[in-house]
Parts: sequence; structure tokens; C-alpha cells
Amino acid sequence: MKKYIITPILALLFVGCTTGDDVNLDPHAAYDTTQESLVTFAQKELSDYMNTPSVNENNFRLTMQYWQETIYVNESNYDFTNRNVSNNVWTDNYVNVLKNLDQAEQIIKAYVPPPSELSTWPAKKTNQLAIVDMMKIYTYQVLVDTYGDIPYTQALNIDVYPLPKYDKASDIYSSLISKLETDLSNLATNGSSFGAGDIYYKGNNAQWKKFGNSLLLKLGIALADVNPTLAQTTVNKAITGGVLASPQDDCKFQYLAASPNENPMFQETGSRDDFIAGKTLVDYMNASNDTRISKYYTDVDGSYIGQVIGAPGEFSEFSNAGEFAYTATTPGVILSYTEVAFYLAEAAARWGIGGSPSALYSTAITASFTEWGVGADAAAYIAAHPYDASNWKKSIGEQAWVALYNQAVTSWNFYRRLDYPLLVAPTTAIPNANGKVPVRLQYPAAEATTNGTNYAAASAAIGGDRLTTKLFWDKF
Repeated sequence: MKKYIITPILALLFVGCTTGDDVNLDPHAAYDTTQESLVTFAQKELSDYMNTPSVNENNFRLTMQYWQETIYVNESNYDFTNRNVSNNVWTDNYVNVLKNLDQAEQIIKAYVPPPSELSTWPAKKTNQLAIVDMMKIYTYQVLVDTYGDIPYTQALNIDVYPLPKYDKASDIYSSLISKLETDLSNLATNGSSFGAGDIYYKGNNAQWKKFGNSLLLKLGIALADVNPTLAQTTVNKAITGGVLASPQDDCKFQYLAASPNENPMFQETGSRDDFIAGKTLVDYMNASNDTRISKYYTDVDGSYIGQVIGAPGEFSEFSNAGEFAYTATTPGVILSYTEVAFYLAEAAARWGIGGSPSALYSTAITASFTEWGVGADAAAYIAAHPYDASNWKKSIGEQAWVALYNQAVTSWNFYRRLDYPLLVAPTTAIPNANGKVPVRLQYPAAEATTNGTNYAAASAAIGGDRLTTKLFWDKF
């Protein structure tokens, strides 16, 4: 089977592999391609969503008060309806990622190998299916953690289920964990899979095994407050299986210097001055003497200055995002060693799993400093900000918030689960936010109009389609 890598021409070709604005997809879309090319495209689309700062799609750098808008401050004040943000998030993940992965899965299952591949295809097929499913699981977790109940069992079969029902978020989580355990059991670390078509790990199945166990850890930790028994069992399995253990294990998408394959941050920042530093994080880092600030932001005459959240500001008067955000080839992060290190610290703090909470807390902070090229400064920072066992949620929550500056979607999960840092909504926030930082996105308006019955049932089941409605795992 021919392997593909992303090129500008191929990227344009892939547009034909996506579907229309309906969530669960254009039944007339044509798929005349290989599983490798579909996986490549889905990987890029997933990375684009997780990493873009586009106010039309991903506003979590604003929600987590890392960045602030310069002129049009709607999204900083939680007005996500003006630009149909939820519609775009829904389409990005269901159509551009999940449907392409699902089509790749169908091609894999239907493939009839020639005689020359008869001996190798069965193992390769198993590995490909496991990897595709892992990416689907990752994406479904993103969607559940964004909305709560979502279409799942009927989501990708538009011919049979043109108006899919919404499944309970807790049931989806249980299913994802079960599926992932099966995938990890099926995946052979020494076999072949997608080769160069796999931009994340270049067909390295041993790395995918670490990714899968780390994703299992992430799923387990999310359930800590709502289903501690399943959470601990899942976390133990993940750690035993072997999670990301160094920055070399990071799951990333390597962007290119040429359009249209630059990092989406660069696409948003390279030609416009739309974002400046947010005061909340800048002030915290200034007060903490945190040397990562020089990587996170630019200085203004030697000082780091952030604008009040929700308020406009002149681009030249405040710190801007650091050089990484203005570099076309900055990799897009999907899952990082730093993130995993904080999960391990949390597991130790909650249940005594995996080692000393204090030591793992230090490891996680050191991982972040190393990630940003200032590893030599980590020890002094940790000494000045030691682990507090009496309020471990504050210790881990605040430090994870700082460390996951470039993983805002993930940071939002830590914030909701641990209730730190103590973010304050701007006084100018829209009334629908009820004076609070959002803990979910509202369902897309398109769902209310095209899938109204199922939308209404889901809204009632979760306690109301509001920015302030907590997810099932967000108990405190």
C-alpha cells in the first residue's frame, strides 16, 4: 500500500474527504483514497483544532486567561455564539477527524491483500485498526469533555442514523476505556502500521503503545471524583502498561514552513495582531519569578505586561505571545510528557499510586521547564514553590495551569477537575456566563435546528444547555 505525507497539493485533495456542515456528515461525500492518506489528514485536522487560537474554533487560550484579544473581545467575554464557535468545534472533530478515521477503518477492513502481502497483512491490519481507534478515542474524549452527552453509538453512520441520539457521557467514558484496553492488547509493538502516513509517530508502534497507555491514564484521572474505583483501576493499568516517559515520547504533529501546512498559531498570528498576553498568567509568573515567562511572552521594555481579561488593548503596549507562536514549524501538541507527568503526580496525591506525590510534582514541573528550554531553572523554582500535601489540588492545579500554557484544551480539564487556579470571570462577560468562567460549551445551534428532538433530550439530561452546566465528572 502506498504511503503518503502531507503536502500542499495533497492537503487540497483532502478537502474532498471531508463532509458538509451537518454534524454527522454528508452522505454524498466521495472517498477514493487510502487509509494512510485519511489518517494523515485526520491527524493534521486534530492537531489543527487542538492548537489553533482561531476565535472561530478554539478559544481556550482566552478562557484559561493565557491570552487576551486586542480589539474584538467577544470571545474573551464568552460570547461564542457570534462566530458559531460550537458549530465549528463540532464539525472539526466529528467531520474532519472522526469521519475520516472511520472511513480509514472501513478501508482497512475491506482491503484484500495481493499474494505478496498475505503473510504480513493480518498483523499490519490489526495494528492499523488499533491506532485508528486510539485516535478516535482521543477525539471522542475531547468532545465529551467539551459538551457532556454527545452522539456516539450512532454518530458516524449517517445512512442509518441521519439524526443520531446522544449517549450519556459516563457511558461513553466506560466504552472508551474498554475499547482502549482492547486496542492496547491488540497492538504489536514490533509490527508495521502506517509508516510515513503516520505523522505523529512515523509508524512506531512502541510509541503508540505508550500513547495508548497515557490516554488510558488521562481517561482514568478524569473519573477520579465521580467513579474512583474505575479511575484507580484504569490508572493502575495505564502505569503498568508504560506511559510517556520523556519528551521524546511526545505525540506531536510536525508542521511545515509552506502554506497550507504551517502551525495554525502562525496562521493566526503571522499576519494579524489579534492577541496579547493575559494579565492573570503574566502576573502569576511575575510574582513567581518564573523564567518560562521569557518563552511564553515577549517583553515590553524589559517588563512582562498582560491586559485585564475581557478588555481590549493595544498590541504594542502589552506583551505578546512568544516566538513559538510566530514560527510556522512549531509542532502541534496532542499529548505531552509534561501533561502525563502531572497526571502521575495527581494519581500519587489522590491514591498513593506510582510514587511520592512531592517527587512526582517536582518531576512534572521539571518536565515543563525542560520543554521550554530552561530546565536549569527548575530546581530553584520548585524550592520556592514546594508541594503542599495539605492542599495538593492547589499545588498541582496551579502548576499544571502554568505548565500547560500551550495545551489550553487540556489545561481547561485540569482547571475543572481540580478547581485551581481560582480564575475570575471578567465583569464584562456575557450574562449567560452568570459571572463564571465557562465549564462547558453549549451545543451547536445547528443541532437544535436539525436534530431538535435528540438535542432537547440531551440538554435536559445534562441539566440544561448552558456554559455553567458541569460535566458528569466535574463534581466539586
